[in-house]
Amino acid sequence: MNFDLTKEQSMIQQTAREFAEKSVAPLVEQIEASHQIPLELFKEAADLGLLAIPLPEEYGGSDAGYDGYVLALEQIGRFSASLSMAIMAHVLGLSMINTFANDEQKQMSLPPGCRGEHITSFAFTEPGTGSDPKQLTSTARREGDYYILNGTKRFITNAAYPGYMGVVFKEAESGKLTTFLIDKKAEGYSTSEPLEKIAMNGGQLLDLYFNDCKVPAANMIGQVGEGFYHLQAGIGYGKLGISAFCLGLAQAGFDAGMEYATQKMHRGTPIGVKFQAIQLMIAEMYEKLEAARLVLYKAATNANKNSRNNPAVFARDCAAAKDIVSHTAREIVGICMDIHSSYGLMKDYKVERLYREAVMMPQIESPSHIQKIIVANSILADYK
Repeated sequence: MNFDLTKEQSMIQQTAREFAEKSVAPLVEQIEASHQIPLELFKEAADLGLLAIPLPEEYGGSDAGYDGYVLALEQIGRFSASLSMAIMAHVLGLSMINTFANDEQKQMSLPPGCRGEHITSFAFTEPGTGSDPKQLTSTARREGDYYILNGTKRFITNAAYPGYMGVVFKEAESGKLTTFLIDKKAEGYSTSEPLEKIAMNGGQLLDLYFNDCKVPAANMIGQVGEGFYHLQAGIGYGKLGISAFCLGLAQAGFDAGMEYATQKMHRGTPIGVKFQAIQLMIAEMYEKLEAARLVLYKAATNANKNSRNNPAVFARDCAAAKDIVSHTAREIVGICMDIHSSYGLMKDYKVERLYREAVMMPQIESPSHIQKIIVANSILADYK
């Protein structure tokens, strides 16, 4: 059992860290205030090979696996949860397309996505359902060589950026879930204004509106009725990405707590040195961070094979990692807030933003009780 990173993994991690420190960190306040991530930042990430790490080289990706992807997104997540969420949704969409689309669809959508010219996404959630596919109401109705799409999708990231996205509909004739590759310039496709959140407003969430949106039947990904499998895999990719930037957020909380504990003085001695209560908090943060990192790295390494060969295990591992790491981020940042005491409530201190971001994490890509149900059902299936 080897816990050392490979040379390639170390290089990816270092590249992502330098990008985050030099290019992302100075723009964090601007991104949150403007509710917008500059497209130039996506392009820079793409030029560094950070925007499509697990995608094949033939389409412009780095072909460095989901372990490499997680290492990179963790570093970016230390500085900007908003940019991390946008990259997560982008890789989710690209990964789903790469796994299930045909060659023509891949050639159409993956190269510009890997280059950062298009920002990809994936859409399933609707106003009436977030975790129950049977409640889907958006429809795709066949008319000759086209499908006519109608319905509303909710809480969708990257929906206003140019490019393609995978969207799950209920095929009208069969009633079965079916996925389509949608060009976001298509007639009949529109979005709401960005929805206001308590944090991470640079990582926009929007409603999508399909009003007699006409797409070629050739844009169907796979076959009628295969949408659930696309959804299962896509959400797994998403949970892996969320877990990665949650780990980065947890690391940022640990770093902020340590900085305050070693610089805040009480009668000439740092509070982290003087008070055992602070030392206990430091130890708890460290233990939680290390445990979460091991869980996520294992899930990311196994995803390279299980995402295609064993989707049920992939779904279980990603659900467990997301549940554990998202709660760990909230717990560590909460401890960091306690170390700061009243100062943590001030916007002059980084932990104030981290705290608002951490509160969101267990709710993204389905809440924790849904993750636990996925894990439990997978385990029970092994005992039948």
